Amino acid sequence: MAAISVFGVTRRGLTWIIAGTPRRELWSRSREEKKPVVADTVEEVEKKPILMCPPLRSRTYIPPEDLQSRLKSRVKEIFGSSALSNWQDVSLEDGRLKFSFLACLADDLGHAVPNSRLHEMCRVRDVLDFYNVPVQDRSKFDELIASNLPPNLKITWGY
Repeated sequence: MAAISVFGVTRRGLTWIIAGTPRRELWSRSREEKKPVVADTVEEVEKKPILMCPPLRSRTYIPPEDLQSRLKSRVKEIFGSSALSNWQDVSLEDGRLKFSFLACLADDLGHAVPNSRLHEMCRVRDVLDFYNVPVQDRSKFDELIASNLPPNLKITWGY
């Protein structure tokens, strides 16, 4: 068999030899170098404290029966008594008043306006409409199971 040699790379038969070193020796060196690195990272992970996920909080909200009177008292408290004649049309253009009004309502009712809906709250009427909507903490599958399903339709969770 003839040997072919170009720039220190030689082929003899079916194997390539690079500068006198067989290919399997080159690969085995790279594997041995990576093993201690993995062991060091495992030790570092063990030293760090483990953070626990906070418990899931319920987003269920049922509007109270005295919602209008609560909103009216908060409008009187924050915007003054001059706004009581048409309290639902009070503008929320001033950012500080809007923040204090919505923060008081969130504390009082236990349900806050999400950031994605803050731009929609332009008047007290918008806030009243938001707080009149009940929120259920159930998925669509839970609602389907609770409803009357036809006998040929079954929902199984063990998938």
